[in-house]
Amino acid sequence: MGGRGQSNFPGRTERAVSVSRTSSAITPQHGLEPRHILKLRDDRAETPEAANSLVKGLRAVFKHGIAAGLVTGNPAMNVAYLKADGDGFHTWTQEEVEQFEERHPIGSKARLALALLLHTGQRRSDIIVLGRQHVRDGDKLVFTQKKNAKRKPVRLVLPFDAELQAIIAATPGPAGLTFLLNDHGKPFSPDAFGNRFRHWCRQAGLPQCSAHGLRKTAATRLAEGGATAHEIMAVTGHRTLKEVDRYTRAASQERLAESGMARLRPAVPQNEKVPPSGATPEWDEIETQTIDTKGLVKCMVPRAGIEPATLRFSVACSTN
Repeated sequence: MGGRGQSNFPGRTERAVSVSRTSSAITPQHGLEPRHILKLRDDRAETPEAANSLVKGLRAVFKHGIAAGLVTGNPAMNVAYLKADGDGFHTWTQEEVEQFEERHPIGSKARLALALLLHTGQRRSDIIVLGRQHVRDGDKLVFTQKKNAKRKPVRLVLPFDAELQAIIAATPGPAGLTFLLNDHGKPFSPDAFGNRFRHWCRQAGLPQCSAHGLRKTAATRLAEGGATAHEIMAVTGHRTLKEVDRYTRAASQERLAESGMARLRPAVPQNEKVPPSGATPEWDEIETQTIDTKGLVKCMVPRAGIEPATLRFSVACSTN
């Protein structure tokens, strides 16, 4: 967006607030209309989350501008968020995971990155800093999530499963605290890792896939495995059930429906005989009937021609 005194959108007369690309400083600017923000959003349509983050950020900036007396309205509130794949980033399928693994075998940085994302269910900002300093007792990962670390830190203790350990051990590279290093032997930055992982996805023929999509896949796998919402939250670090629902909406509808319908079927004790179709508990014209007379169990076959067939009448006849 334009610098002080300049405008990329001619005709603006009202004061507003813009974010400098170079310094990220908030500076007063001429009026910014919803149509301008809409164009900025649509220019990033290929990365919906980035586009939505821009709109969200502008909403916050204008909200502050209103409070500070710099602007009188919030044009970003009139621009809707983009929708993508129903819930943002695409959730990987099992077939897509296997396709990635086939293209990037164990020992490659790409495969290590996939394993870290899928076996921990964490964000890219977390897996790029995970390392030996976070291992406790050989089988636990103890760390604080990067997101909101200064405001509302979330500390997690996760199992450090054997498969992930084996993949880490099989990946060659310079020794360092972090498990995943770039080509220069240093940890990735979040943006650099995001770009590199998308490159690895394209190499595997998966342009629709991303690093964050694996976080959703991990949550979905937990849901399909029968994990409760609170168990999923203990892994992903989410604070509300609403956030967990957003990630687990792709869970297997067929499996969940089958499990739910099973609760509608009445339980039948194994030693209880279920009456044949069409028969009543009182009488059956074909089946042998069991009666109990003063503790003596007898079997009675109904005589032909007795109508109507009732249990009381048959017992009376059998004891005469």
